Amino acid sequence: MQATDLQLSDLDLAFINNFQGNFPLQERPFLSIAARLNCSENELLRTVEKLKSEKILTRFGPLYDAARLGGGLTLAAISVPQKNYDIVAEQVNSFPEVAHNYKREHELNMWFVLATETPDEIAQVISSIEKTTGLTVYNFPKQQEFYIGLWLHLSADGKHTTIPVPHPEEHPFDNELSNENYRLDSIDRKLISVTQSGFPIEHSPYQSIAENVGITQGEVLQRLKRLLSIGIIRRIGAVPNHYKLGLTANGMTVWDVDASKVSELGNLIGQLDFVSHCYQRPQRLPMWRYNLFAMVHGTDKNEVYEKVKQIEHLLGENCKAHETLFSSAILKKTGLRLVA
Repeated sequence: MQATDLQLSDLDLAFINNFQGNFPLQERPFLSIAARLNCSENELLRTVEKLKSEKILTRFGPLYDAARLGGGLTLAAISVPQKNYDIVAEQVNSFPEVAHNYKREHELNMWFVLATETPDEIAQVISSIEKTTGLTVYNFPKQQEFYIGLWLHLSADGKHTTIPVPHPEEHPFDNELSNENYRLDSIDRKLISVTQSGFPIEHSPYQSIAENVGITQGEVLQRLKRLLSIGIIRRIGAVPNHYKLGLTANGMTVWDVDASKVSELGNLIGQLDFVSHCYQRPQRLPMWRYNLFAMVHGTDKNEVYEKVKQIEHLLGENCKAHETLFSSAILKKTGLRLVA
């Protein structure tokens, strides 16, 4: 579906384009945004609720970094016989640790993200999935992160561009609160548990969160600012449904490059404005020769292939081989789920 089919209003566009991050951390955040977008607070609330109900936004709220939370996070894949695909998908999706699951056009045709409370649990969950499905799970943990972030910009004529995530607002704290080694306490964990599926869309969302957590609104705001400042929260805002908005071609490009140059090349690819994620992951020879992963999005496969050519040109003779794995179905998409 193309963005033009959605008949997005000027207010829809303004909200999506400006608030995929930097959602205000203040008592009446929607009131503040409404003043900037020249609408009433109630009109804005109705707009955001509509965008969610129509699944134009997959969620609205903080994006948490599972690794910074001290948990385990990995990408895994299985080669599933087509005749058993639906059964295996149901089996894999039944594991609460499976945050995302995609069908991809490749011999390895099921790719899923595992998020666990502790790093050690990753191996346990993989073993359980193998026993349940009777299939080998190939584990591709992140070895280096070169870039993560995608900010979608829509124009009134339905065209779109993808741009790097703008720099977040700064939230100053004293040295103790800004320490990256900050340990989550029980209140932080409850706050994350309450907000990981998104914020309530109402006049005073932080007050509702405070009541659920059992602390004051002021403390909710302070803790969210702290988590954002130290990177446990990547950003706070709207998460657009790229499929709904016309980015229906989702290509996971994978590259075989020399291990001694993977850092240099990964940082180079990560700077491209159409790359949303770029990582080094391990090879699994002889099945899997690729060690550099870069996600590329487009309105169709041809657009993605044109972008892949740009990466190929950038890598030059450093690229030994590459493939593009397109997703053909979203099997599961729930995101991080932390138990308080």
